[in-house]
Amino acid sequence: MSIALIFLLTILPHLAFAGARVTLSLFALHLGATPLTVGMIISLIAVVPMVFSVRWGRRIDRIGVYKPMLLGSSLVLAGLLLAFALPRIETLFAVSVLVGSGFMMYHICVNQAAAQVGRPEDRTRNFSVLALAFSTSGFIGPVTAGFAIDGIGYRSTFLLCAIFMIATLLLLHHRKGAIARLHKPASPAIAEKHVRDLLRIPAMLRIFIISGLLSMCWDLYSFVMPIHGSSIGLSASTIGLILGSFGCAIFLFRLILPWVVHRFDERTLLITAMVLTGLMLALIPLVKSVPLLMAVSFVLGIGLGGTQPMIMAMLYEKAPPGRGAEAVGMRTLLLNITQALIPMIFGALGAAMGMTPVFFAMAAAVLWGAWYARRKA
Repeated sequence: MSIALIFLLTILPHLAFAGARVTLSLFALHLGATPLTVGMIISLIAVVPMVFSVRWGRRIDRIGVYKPMLLGSSLVLAGLLLAFALPRIETLFAVSVLVGSGFMMYHICVNQAAAQVGRPEDRTRNFSVLALAFSTSGFIGPVTAGFAIDGIGYRSTFLLCAIFMIATLLLLHHRKGAIARLHKPASPAIAEKHVRDLLRIPAMLRIFIISGLLSMCWDLYSFVMPIHGSSIGLSASTIGLILGSFGCAIFLFRLILPWVVHRFDERTLLITAMVLTGLMLALIPLVKSVPLLMAVSFVLGIGLGGTQPMIMAMLYEKAPPGRGAEAVGMRTLLLNITQALIPMIFGALGAAMGMTPVFFAMAAAVLWGAWYARRKA
């Protein structure tokens, strides 16, 4: 199995997921939902993965990635078709659960596949390619969804996202043999290990905390930007372009990431990313001009975009042998705890006080993270 195949198997489902996430937020607002309700819907994307991600990771370590990839793709497809068939606010809660659960299972699988292709020293390169796939779809997905909403409506946009998932399932079926051969069975003794052992490894705990803060800001930006854009009268296509500038910056920065990694150490990159992220988040509620919002989103993408491949390579490097997918599952659990709670908390805060305190709270959290990373380095 080649890294090129993993790239394709990443970009197709993430196009569907990124487009569906934006469409869920904007469709809920279109149906009259409050920021609190939108926050609850988006939070459900993380609820089931929060409960089952570690169990999924342990099972993927044992059975390989092929069957879980099929199941995850099917769940996402089911959620998108449900949104198309029953376009109501009540339905969007179930759609969020199906799409979030399916994609997070799939996400663990593609990370496991990237870690197993080639040699251990190839992992940073592999995760850079994987990150480029996410960046590409992270740019194209929201922009496509925004223009599709304005052009063909919300229901048809969900159906468009479903086409990407159908293509994923067809590709999985076509390359079944290559994907199945990728599996390297873990030792039976690993089943006796407890997941808490991972948190007792200081280097892994540090990775979990830093990546958790960065991921929280990433997901919360995706949640609050559509609400902020709608509140200042922007169209769905304009909001999609603003989100797309964020994804474009991530993609461009990851293209030069190998050059950056050779010239700056891990500590410098992580702290710089957090400081940039905090400053840009604090600026967003003060800006109403579309070009300036695109510029701020672009710089925010630079701040968040470069650290993910390095963090994932470090995660697999520090994880005990045969427990790579479990480590990814544990990271998913910790991230989804914040992803499930924070949108509801910030949604309630936004409904009561407006979105400006939400952005400032996000900025304060990530700047504290930069201080923490500096102290713990």
